[in-house]
Amino acid sequence: MDFKYKWKNGQMPSRDEAARKKYLLDASQFNDDKDRAQAEDLARKHLNVPTRIPDDDRSILPGAAPQENSLDEDLL
Repeated sequence: MDFKYKWKNGQMPSRDEAARKKYLLDASQFNDDKDRAQAEDLARKHLNVPTRIPDDDRSILPGAAPQENSLDEDLL
């Protein structure tokens, strides 16, 4: 089965690589982000890789830890 979009870097990624990367397809072939997102979902289905959800880019921690050098030494 042939896929109608151009892969990023010119070749189809492995399933492991596809699961880790945010974008699998060459960005130059899309006019807007909506089209690109739909094509990325199709590419992931083509590779049998779970599709990304909007929360994938968010940290699982509620907040970032403060910088060590920004702590007030009097409080320690």
